[in-house]
Amino acid sequence: MKKRYLVLVLVILSIISIFLGVISISPKDIFQLTDNQIQILLQSRIPRLISIIIAGMSMSVAGLIMQQLSRNKFVSPTTAGTMDSARFGVLVSLMLFTSASPFVKMAVAFAFALLGTFIFMKILDKVKYKDAIFIPLVGLMFGNIIGSITTFFALQHDLVQNMSSWMQGNFSLIISGRYELLYLSIPLLILAYLYANKFTVAGMGEEFSTNLGLNHKRVVNTGLVIVALITTVVILTVGMIPFLGLIIPNIVSIYRGDNLRDSLPHTALLGAIFVLFCDILGRIVIYPYEIPIGLTVGVIGSGIFLYLLLRRKAYE
Repeated sequence: MKKRYLVLVLVILSIISIFLGVISISPKDIFQLTDNQIQILLQSRIPRLISIIIAGMSMSVAGLIMQQLSRNKFVSPTTAGTMDSARFGVLVSLMLFTSASPFVKMAVAFAFALLGTFIFMKILDKVKYKDAIFIPLVGLMFGNIIGSITTFFALQHDLVQNMSSWMQGNFSLIISGRYELLYLSIPLLILAYLYANKFTVAGMGEEFSTNLGLNHKRVVNTGLVIVALITTVVILTVGMIPFLGLIIPNIVSIYRGDNLRDSLPHTALLGAIFVLFCDILGRIVIYPYEIPIGLTVGVIGSGIFLYLLLRRKAYE
């Protein structure tokens, strides 16, 4: 699966996404668009496409970094409590700063996401039984504890409905002016690529990387900051997209190996393609209505996750 084929598929799906919707806009109308059609393209369809591509790339790369640093193929923002911690941070910002700007919410959610990820990594250091499946189960339990605390405080402060918008990813609400926060993910993706070789070495263990002259703690902290920031930005803009950072890096590692710099572009492209495909599917199944992206990615992603678990067991 070469990069040019992935780019081609991404372009084809992007064209389908732009011309798919309740208000009909066909490719043959592109040179004679009405004012209403131009408005729909600029205010809704194109922002939605950009947000899908950025969110898909960002969450897939975040999962790849976490898997490399934790040395476990089943660790991701979904299974490490990062998403649940970010959601808890959003709740705290809603409780303490009722009319907070998106950047204040992002700062608070980022602090909680980073703290939650660090706690998970500390738990990982203490766990002696480092089985590939046991570790993500610990992460899921940790995430569910944070999720329960979030629900409790949301009930206490009558914020359950406000929090429900961050429970499930949804691109139908993306319009111009409501997705620009996602652009912060682009420099983070560039930084992840620049640090790719260091993440690869850091993933070999603290002793090994220190012997090679690498500041292991600084590299790990940089990786966790990137993951926490990406997760926060995506949750605040789109909502939770489960399993994406888990399955895409695993699929890429099957045919590209574990060299992070080599597999990172493939992971980003395949992540964008997967989210775009799920979004198009969600818009077609019950047309003219649509299924939220969190549901379609969750259903398909959980099936792929189950297959990866069974595939690993078959090779043991």
